[in-house]
Amino acid sequence: MSLSNIFILLILIHLTFTQTVRGKDCVCDLKNSDPAFPEKKLKNVETTALQCIGTITPEMMTDLDRLVLGLQQRIKQVEENVIVLEKEDDRNLYGAVTLRIIELEIAEIQDLLHKLNSTTRNYRHLSVQTAAQLEDMKDAMVELEKFDSMQVIKTNRENQRVKRSLEQCKEELNATAAPPTVPPARCGLGRMVSVAGPRIYSLTVYSTSYTYGAWGRDANPAPGGENKYWLVVLSSSNVYGNFIRQYSTLSTLLLGIGPTDTYISSSNPTTNTIQGPNMVMYGNALYYNCYNTYSVCQFNMTTRSVSTVALPKDTGYNSKFPFAHLGATYTYTDMDFTTDESGVYVIYATTSNFGNVIISKVETSNPPVLNQTWSTSLYKRTVTNTFMVCGVLYATRYLDKDTEEIFYSYDTKTKEERYDLNMKIKKMQTNIEFLNYDPRDHLLYVYSDAFILTYELIFQ
Repeated sequence: MSLSNIFILLILIHLTFTQTVRGKDCVCDLKNSDPAFPEKKLKNVETTALQCIGTITPEMMTDLDRLVLGLQQRIKQVEENVIVLEKEDDRNLYGAVTLRIIELEIAEIQDLLHKLNSTTRNYRHLSVQTAAQLEDMKDAMVELEKFDSMQVIKTNRENQRVKRSLEQCKEELNATAAPPTVPPARCGLGRMVSVAGPRIYSLTVYSTSYTYGAWGRDANPAPGGENKYWLVVLSSSNVYGNFIRQYSTLSTLLLGIGPTDTYISSSNPTTNTIQGPNMVMYGNALYYNCYNTYSVCQFNMTTRSVSTVALPKDTGYNSKFPFAHLGATYTYTDMDFTTDESGVYVIYATTSNFGNVIISKVETSNPPVLNQTWSTSLYKRTVTNTFMVCGVLYATRYLDKDTEEIFYSYDTKTKEERYDLNMKIKKMQTNIEFLNYDPRDHLLYVYSDAFILTYELIFQ
């Protein structure tokens, strides 16, 4: 072998060669210039890792939790026994026996405290020891990684990082985005995450006679009317109503005691009487769809006078654009009235907007005035109800006889629409004829097939 070939070989494999010549034969002594792999150090790391796994077990934490729980129960029992002793001490045998029981329980508490302190000290020592071992293993693995001349470990680590990033991207693409977050400056509630309940579930005094109606509280009550509740049943063909029944408290409403009836007119139906189940009370006035017109009626509960404001001429009424689902139509629900922290809104649809939902703010002056209006892409006949929270419109749809779903939102501040909210409402009856949000207690008030219910909105 020539010297030039030897030099080339040296460059390629970083090895040192020694050449000797025996006649025509060439003998090479191969010497590795890299240090020997510390196999012993690797075995030490493996042994330490196995020791950590064997030393720290889930059962150890369970023991600690069990001691803490036992201590809590013992302290609670002692408190109860002390209360009993204070109430029933006869200064004689009964008091002495109870006192002795308390002494024994305190002794058991002291024993549990001793065990807890001992266990905590042992765990603290074990934590310090394990932390030191982990640090040593980390340093050893850094040293061992230097022998990975082909960077297999580094490449594998990078591959794992890229794989995690890809999985995270997949999750983000497939995940349902959260419902819109209402800025705290607007009303301080944050993001609505679920609906709990029902909290109240009861028949009215009318029993099952009237399946369409509405109820709730005044969202902006006059002084002295903070505790009042109102109830309207559509007593004529489940379509029309001509009086509002009020109760002084929730209890009197549920029991049907001492109602006060206020009549809009003496006959039903007639001009200015209520048409459809969607209405709200705000500022001691009832807002509803005027009989047989595309107008908003405002009925003043004190003066018993009616003021109106007309919606656009192509607004649907008399069941042109009602709430509905594939199995049923909720007749005469062309207009829905809602309240939130800022006032009253009317929800409706027009032919010029292709039957899609329109939101108009109703200024509660006398007479009322329509203010800002927002057009959405939500087709009204695919919706079963709507409500407003902090300037955000939410829409529900019928899933089955047991479940309603809040599926849609429209933020009047940002004009952002969402169709993927997926918040379920557990129904007690098949249909929800009326639903409205009360900003005073954050409850949804529901009228469902002659039953009245409330649900709690949960905010994050």
